[in-house]
Amino acid sequence: MFNKKVAVFRKENFNAAHRLHNPAWDDAKNNEVFGKCNNPHYHGHNYDLIVQVIGVPQADTGYVMDTKILSDLIKEKVIEKFDHKNLNEDCIEFANLNPTAENIVIVIYNLLKPFLNESLELKLRLYETERNFVEYPV
Repeated sequence: MFNKKVAVFRKENFNAAHRLHNPAWDDAKNNEVFGKCNNPHYHGHNYDLIVQVIGVPQADTGYVMDTKILSDLIKEKVIEKFDHKNLNEDCIEFANLNPTAENIVIVIYNLLKPFLNESLELKLRLYETERNFVEYPV
């Protein structure tokens, strides 16, 4: 029997600044571990977010999920929250969480997942640069 699951993808982007810093460490340790990413004046990225929703197409529509609804959800829950923001300073999600790409992708997952039908799987890929990206869950 064939697996009838289909993956639907939506790509969005946002621009944000951050600083990787552990307040429990002194400046030397932070600089050693995070290097340029520990700049006290922050630095920015043009993040690319690929949202993958996996499920069986609905009999009545043929959709796994309407991509317009998915796009609107991503814009409301992620883009409006993080775009052109300082993640450390402007976003409550990172008040006590180092805004690494790994932590950002987990936060985004937790922002989106509650708004999807329980029958759907959600996977994310977040590009911090063209060459550096993370995926969640794995």
